[in-house]
Amino acid sequence: MKTQQFVVIGLGRFGSSLALELIDLGYEVLGIDKNEEVVSNMSEYLTHAVVADATDEDVLKSLGIRNFDCGIVAIGDDIQMSILAAILLKDLGVRTVVAKAISILHGRALGKLGVDRVIFPERDMGIRVAHQLVTPNLLDYIELSKEYSIVEMTVPQTLDGKTLSEVNTRAKFGCSIVALHREGKVIVAPTAMDQLHAGDIMVIIGSNSNIDRFESEAVNVN
Repeated sequence: MKTQQFVVIGLGRFGSSLALELIDLGYEVLGIDKNEEVVSNMSEYLTHAVVADATDEDVLKSLGIRNFDCGIVAIGDDIQMSILAAILLKDLGVRTVVAKAISILHGRALGKLGVDRVIFPERDMGIRVAHQLVTPNLLDYIELSKEYSIVEMTVPQTLDGKTLSEVNTRAKFGCSIVALHREGKVIVAPTAMDQLHAGDIMVIIGSNSNIDRFESEAVNVN
């Protein structure tokens, strides 16, 4: 089976960390940046890294961009270059195009160009940190929509030893525990008889209001 190939355009903080994580996950990554020093620093870690102008169609064609499964435009502050790179990736037939946006207007423009996914790293991180600050048991937060989220929450002492059947989040709170992290292992789709242990991490999906209610009424029970 062919290893999925990614091209990351822009190797700043966001682009380089994303590229390195993809490498760690076992994928092939081509990194492109105009800064020779940045490319030199990343070349030993990525499958390939080249100094190039990602808004030059001939350059992208010569790199075989059309053969990549996913292109990520991670260019920092240059909105025009970001948009041009995204257009070229789409025109050259890259199957999935993802782009970083630095403003709502930038994101809207990328969406109108047919970019498959627009990412707002600073905004999204700000939202996640805010939720973590106001919810002490919350470890991570991913917004699925304005109404629904997936969260990771530490099992408190109040729920230690209880089975999922006893906690009964779906009936009582309208949200579901879809996985448990325990001692480095992940239990996906735990059964009603699986016990919670203090310190476990629950992965919960549901509406924001129902998750908040579960956190306040069940997790914070005195």
